[in-house]
Amino acid sequence: LVYVTDVGQAVHFAQVFQVARRAGWIPPNVKLEHIGFGVVQGVDGKKFKTRDGETVRLVDLLDEAIVRAREEMSKRDAEEARNETAEFMDEVARAVGIGAVKYADLSQNRTTAYQFSWDKMLALQGNTAPYMLYSYARVQGIARKGNVDLDALAKQGIDVLLQEASESTLARALIAVEEVIWATEQDLNPNRYCNYIFDLATKFNQFYERCHILNEAEPLRTSRLMLAHLTARTIELVMSLLGIRVLQRM
Repeated sequence: LVYVTDVGQAVHFAQVFQVARRAGWIPPNVKLEHIGFGVVQGVDGKKFKTRDGETVRLVDLLDEAIVRAREEMSKRDAEEARNETAEFMDEVARAVGIGAVKYADLSQNRTTAYQFSWDKMLALQGNTAPYMLYSYARVQGIARKGNVDLDALAKQGIDVLLQEASESTLARALIAVEEVIWATEQDLNPNRYCNYIFDLATKFNQFYERCHILNEAEPLRTSRLMLAHLTARTIELVMSLLGIRVLQRM
């Protein structure tokens, strides 16, 4: 049984668990664990509150995140003359906004306090949900541009060729996912997931910048498509463990 509260209640739960054990209320095969989390602070270093000094409600926080993500979407749409539909931008803004709040919280060491920042949370660079979503969507964009069904291609048992240093680096990061999941199950620190996929996404984008994919000759073209596909699948898996859904386009 896992109890999640702030770290200030650590002593209380240690006492409760000990009393419950001695009283025989807890079966020998049941493990009790208190998971403490740090305080969320504002940019001033004080406890995160509204302007009136009240505790910020989660629903209000999520609504604000969606509004801010929508504003960023509209700005980018105008700058790039993309002419996206309102429905598309609303869908992306909701996924990015809610995902950004979840990711910002889970990416921190859960036992320490951290400062809440809208700018950092919604940034397209760094260890943020938008950066992870962008990296996933980039792979889907490659597939659309090349008219490639990556899922069908994966079923063909393609051999992955590692000729460039960035390919080998990315492959090593991909095979580490099982170890990361196991380690997170042991210490219940979800920021381990965030650190892992940030490192993975960074290595993928370095690979993307240094290696041709669609314009490469076979068999390297298909091999590199598989590396990209495996990266996207791994990001999607870990993001799902964090409770965040990915996007086909951003």
